Amino acid sequence: MSVAMSTFVKETAHQRICENMDQIEAWFKSVRQTVDVPFYSSYDIRDFGHKVTAVDANIYPAGFNNICPTDREAGGEVVKAYLDRHYGSSLKRVLVLTEEHTSNAYYWNNVAALKKLIEDAGLEVRIAFPRMQSGDVMQMQSASMGEVTAYAAVIRDGKIVVEGFEPDLVISNNDFSEAYAEWGELKTVLNPPRELGWYQRKKSTFFKHYNELATEFAKVAKLDPWELTVETELFEHFDMADQASKEALALRVDAMIARLKTEYDKRGIKEEPFVFVKNNAGTYGLAVMRIGSGDEVRALNNKTRTKMKAAKGGRGVEEVIIQEGVPSIVKSDGVSAEPAIYLVGCQLVGGFLRTHASKGPTESLNSPGAVYKRLCVSDLKVDVEGCPMENVYGWIARLGVLAIGREAKEMGVKYVGFNRA
Repeated sequence: MSVAMSTFVKETAHQRICENMDQIEAWFKSVRQTVDVPFYSSYDIRDFGHKVTAVDANIYPAGFNNICPTDREAGGEVVKAYLDRHYGSSLKRVLVLTEEHTSNAYYWNNVAALKKLIEDAGLEVRIAFPRMQSGDVMQMQSASMGEVTAYAAVIRDGKIVVEGFEPDLVISNNDFSEAYAEWGELKTVLNPPRELGWYQRKKSTFFKHYNELATEFAKVAKLDPWELTVETELFEHFDMADQASKEALALRVDAMIARLKTEYDKRGIKEEPFVFVKNNAGTYGLAVMRIGSGDEVRALNNKTRTKMKAAKGGRGVEEVIIQEGVPSIVKSDGVSAEPAIYLVGCQLVGGFLRTHASKGPTESLNSPGAVYKRLCVSDLKVDVEGCPMENVYGWIARLGVLAIGREAKEMGVKYVGFNRA
């Protein structure tokens, strides 16, 4: 497999990070001590050749089946280190809470891979749905990893139990797009917390903190902050059926593109700038559109308008972010690609390259037809100097998890039973 990365990542960013590693690690530790971070998270990263930045962050990641097999083999140690540090070595039983009643075989590949990762940390693991009749058991078919047994997670006296199994910790792989109010007051420890779910979480808050941290990091690494940040602004009262709302969005899109054009000209960048308009809450690449001008917003057809109305679980899209479009210069075997990096706590646990043969470098690659290629973060343990992609993309992901920590702090989210240590 041949992978083409940018000269900026291979030489400039990688070299500066290596040269300033001691200062970077000291800075990271100082920030890390002020925030709590979730059990896991994942980050979609774009490498433009002029900048490298996170463009999406997921606190309840799927896709563990796609990460490098070498990373998966080493992942149990990372999981054990996080759980021992924050919950103590007496933790023995873990319940993984899944998305509700999905039959997507690839999602169940993810669940099977996640279950194995936690079991490799020496823990007993059960899989459960959040809403099912007590005693019910379902056999879910994965695409390539056999059947996964899913039990009913029942709340009794504030504790989550399944038949014959009372967990010490519940790890949620359900992103709480729905609030699940009955899960709001629990004695059983839940991580990531329900309150970080998409029923109330906002991408605009995450990117505010991400850009602040990327700016701080850039100064320590002696890089230009523009090279690590992604311009993002909130657009409230989004309604494609309302002409005034559509016109206001068109004007804001043109204003951002004009600002990007000024930066491009200043830096000698020849490409034409563009933006993405994204649902401010949600995942799976839903309610996302690429826009090259305000006139494109004005001319949106019914099909696109309908797409922008639909979020996960049938929720409406009430506000969006306008985000700087970051093309991907990365290619795998000649096909457009973007790295995705997975963390447990603040430690890299895996990665892959998301590729798409029918999508170009300015389009969203997180869509049906994506193919996943090798990117192993565990190679960093052998040779940091020889792994520029893994090093630079890994630090971008670490900035992301600090941003989630600050995001949770701003939201007042508490990690019950969690020792920051």
